[in-house]
Amino acid sequence: MSENKILLTEKEMPRQWYNVMADMPNLPKPPLHPATQKPVGPEDLSAIFPMELIKQEVSTERWIDIPEEVQKIYRLWRPSPLCRARRLEKALDTPAKIFYKYEGVSPAGSHKLNTAVPQAYYNKKEGINRLTTETGAGQWGVALSQACNFFGMECRVFMVKVSYEQKPYRRSMMQIFGSSVVPSPSNETAAGRKVLAADPDSPGSLGIAISEAVEVAAQREDTNYALGSVLNHVILHQTVIGQEAKEQMAKAGEYPNIVIGCCGGGSNFAGTAFPFVYDKLVRGAKIRLIAAEPSSCPTLTRGRFGYDFGDVAGLTPLLSMYTLGSEFMPPSIHAGGLRYHGDSPLVSQLLHDGIIEATALDQTSIFEGAIMFARSEGIVPAPESAHAIQCAINEALAAKEAGEARTILFTLSGHGLLDLPSYDKFMAGKLEDFPLPEDILAKSLQNLPKI
Repeated sequence: MSENKILLTEKEMPRQWYNVMADMPNLPKPPLHPATQKPVGPEDLSAIFPMELIKQEVSTERWIDIPEEVQKIYRLWRPSPLCRARRLEKALDTPAKIFYKYEGVSPAGSHKLNTAVPQAYYNKKEGINRLTTETGAGQWGVALSQACNFFGMECRVFMVKVSYEQKPYRRSMMQIFGSSVVPSPSNETAAGRKVLAADPDSPGSLGIAISEAVEVAAQREDTNYALGSVLNHVILHQTVIGQEAKEQMAKAGEYPNIVIGCCGGGSNFAGTAFPFVYDKLVRGAKIRLIAAEPSSCPTLTRGRFGYDFGDVAGLTPLLSMYTLGSEFMPPSIHAGGLRYHGDSPLVSQLLHDGIIEATALDQTSIFEGAIMFARSEGIVPAPESAHAIQCAINEALAAKEAGEARTILFTLSGHGLLDLPSYDKFMAGKLEDFPLPEDILAKSLQNLPKI
């Protein structure tokens, strides 16, 4: 262990995923069939998901074993390092201790590979040879492309058009690993054609891209759909992050007062925070858990808690979650992975019950924090991760103002080496904030399903 980096050995890597549903005081309401509005069963999901993932989706077992085949691939980059951000602490002149769990060491450059690998594994095991998916900024598309390559599978990615244009090198990475990449909305699906007919210049959204990927998956027996966030089994796979972080903090002789993660669909925040939710609910730990989201897409901080579709076309089950409305079109911010109208039902329920917190941050502020972090710690963060960084900076400055010691842990969910055009625009003064106007939010929420 160095002064600034706390490592684990392969033998200390988690052998099980942690399922927060075993300990929640209130479980989310069940997903509903989009046509009948009755709870969905395994048979409703089997058209696009393998049975093992469906079982994980509804399981309330606290611990679920990680298959050895998945662990072997995890060992390419796991356990990931936990670092003490001493130079950032000095730059802020704060009494707070700041730690970050760095997931950018994965081959995909982000945390997304933690779930891409098991999803590809379970699909391949059940005879599926082709997966479709959507991606925002491209981290998930890259991760699933790599995972499909590991298991000899085909992959088709519908990439939100604004990110397809803003982040061409992530598209290149997907293609290097054998995936075909389509800008969404596209003319390949009925869902895409409907959007383009109404708005030929649509920048796209994750909700639209999900509709396209699900539509294609449902049309072929050899094809399933894979989702990079939101669903319970995705959240489950990401808990290796928080489990490792707890062990590493213990090695450093520390325990966090505050745990922070950026939040779009919820997988990164939940992967870090949920093992600490266990401490809070089961062991009575006094700890704050903060989800940081963009002010232009403030799902948790300004959305409505209720049932909504996970996509624009209404092909997915209705989920109980915080939502801005499935037809909401987020501004074209550069944190493309956080441009989602809804959020994980698990994250949403825990926020609704007051167990976790949420905060919203402006685009210019998160780039300011990202550059301060890069100049202090030497890592250029992804714009999504920069939300967690700026939240951590705010908490460290609050500790300074209060004259109190705090121990802060956040996840650096991915590096930003393929996001440099976004940094160029920020440094040239060409980025602006897009706070969500109340009238646009109210109009979007008017169309929520009547359940």
